[in-house]
Amino acid sequence: MEERRREDMIHNVTMEERRNMTVSGVEDVDSFDEDKIVAYTTEGVMTIKGAEMRINRLNVEKGEMEIEGEIDSIEYAEGHKSEKGSFFGKIFR
Repeated sequence: MEERRREDMIHNVTMEERRNMTVSGVEDVDSFDEDKIVAYTTEGVMTIKGAEMRINRLNVEKGEMEIEGEIDSIEYAEGHKSEKGSFFGKIFR
């Protein structure tokens, strides 16, 4: 299956009542627990903080992620996926 290029993915965030979030343009997930999710997106590193959060769906081929839980903040920093790999890449090597 052909991997989508970074330039082809559009980054969007849709949140419903701070309990459900859908994110597109996701390149990979670096780390996650119920209080913080760190994801690489086409617009930089996205950090989502909250409580009782879980990733319900993640499809990096399509660049999509769905999150459920109490969402308190969303923060961006410059940067993209490192050469060393992500959290999931390290597990499934």
